[in-house]
Amino acid sequence: MKRPNAQLTHAGIYVRHLDTMVEFYCDSLGLLLVDRGFMNQTELAFLSRSPHEHHQIVLAHVPDRDLSGSTTLNQVSFRVDSLDDLKTYFHQLTVLNLPGMEPRNHGNSWSFYFFDPEGNKVEIYCPTNWQVKQPWRIPLDLAASTQDIISQTDREVKKLPGSLPLDEWQKQMTLRLGQ
Repeated sequence: MKRPNAQLTHAGIYVRHLDTMVEFYCDSLGLLLVDRGFMNQTELAFLSRSPHEHHQIVLAHVPDRDLSGSTTLNQVSFRVDSLDDLKTYFHQLTVLNLPGMEPRNHGNSWSFYFFDPEGNKVEIYCPTNWQVKQPWRIPLDLAASTQDIISQTDREVKKLPGSLPLDEWQKQMTLRLGQ
């Protein structure tokens, strides 16, 4: 079975001390803090060094997380080239009955999440033409037509304060990076 192109683009890491970790990645690797906010009880920091990627690392602080586990991995994310490729992957993987299959519209990307056989979270996503302050999400119906998904995203994102067309955000990020 031929699968669409998917590239590893970012990882999520559980952290104990969010400010310390943000400082470390920004100071030692030159990443920029792009967004920071809460999703439920989890505080998230989104870091990037690329004007083409909103985030390359997501640092996740969960105050009551059980620290006895051996992994600090939050998720592994793969970028596909188009919404149609995302829909293809979704339909191909749905038949495997993987746990946690959850499509989401993040405004700046369309994605779905699932867990691999050992319980690691995996995300497959494609970018939209927008940049939206994160974290943000609404449900995504990958059975809808591509045009309907794009139209719904455009309507929802235009309501959000601080949303920008992707090319404008990329110009601003390039300036911030000094490139």
